[in-house]
Amino acid sequence: MTVQALPANQPETFYRGAGRIAEFRNGPALPDRPEDWVASVTTRFGLAPSGLSCLPDGRVLAEAIEADRRHWLGPDRADPGILVKLLDAGQRLPLHVHPDRRFADAHLASPYGKTEAWVIVSARPGAYVHLGFARDVAAEELAGWVTTQRTGPMLAATNRIPVAAGDAVLCPAGLPHAIGDGILLVEIQEPTDFSVLLEYKDFGLSDGHLGLGYEQALQCVDRGAWTPARLDTLRGGRRLLPEAADEFFSARRLRGGDRLDQGFSVLVVVGGEGRLTGEKDDLSLRRGDTLLVPYAAGPLRVDGQVEVIRLAPGSPSRA
Repeated sequence: MTVQALPANQPETFYRGAGRIAEFRNGPALPDRPEDWVASVTTRFGLAPSGLSCLPDGRVLAEAIEADRRHWLGPDRADPGILVKLLDAGQRLPLHVHPDRRFADAHLASPYGKTEAWVIVSARPGAYVHLGFARDVAAEELAGWVTTQRTGPMLAATNRIPVAAGDAVLCPAGLPHAIGDGILLVEIQEPTDFSVLLEYKDFGLSDGHLGLGYEQALQCVDRGAWTPARLDTLRGGRRLLPEAADEFFSARRLRGGDRLDQGFSVLVVVGGEGRLTGEKDDLSLRRGDTLLVPYAAGPLRVDGQVEVIRLAPGSPSRA
């Protein structure tokens, strides 16, 4: 076998879950920890090694990849290039923003920013996300909201977008956003833990400026108006995600009979049961499974009454 069925990897975080990851995974999981970092070689900001995934045999995935990059990543990749999470919003998350690659390179010594996307697994009736400002916001106005933690007018200036199970939304780096309560989702993102918190006081935090100070950190925020027409471009139509995501990552919905081309990827089984087979692999699949597919697995096939999200990196990394 080359494909690895992964155990839960749930680092501590500051917001509440609602036990949805434990229910979804049909097995051991920590109901009070609202994130599961899947196949992660990324650490929490300032808290390494928290966040790193281990393989079923106990090896740290990052170390295993370093020891045999070709097996895991293939001949053209230097690193995985993605971080996949399960996220259980037991409460509304704070409004926050992630820097893009240019800002991260200039101020955080990283070739990666944090563009991300969400595939909604389940959502309560009336569930929503905040996504982008609905009007242009002046730099001074934003700085005033953050400094005084006047979250009411800040949230009121955002777009509130309804979401339901099966939806997929791209969230480009720089775009202010907050996931509402009552949602379980699969998140794919660039492999960093960079977040600038526009809200922090009500979440028991003292700040959220990545050690840069807010004067500099807020320079990464997209303060422009996102109209309904612009927001529509963040959904994929026939595709799960729009073409704008391709530079960073891909997400594909698979069902029984679909084939997977050779390549490093992460699979999250979001419904049903089935099998994953290839020249070297034959694994059962059921809702809640998370699997790591190395390049060495070769082409694979999904069979059965099953729904799988395949998450893969975009163009090869520059590292």
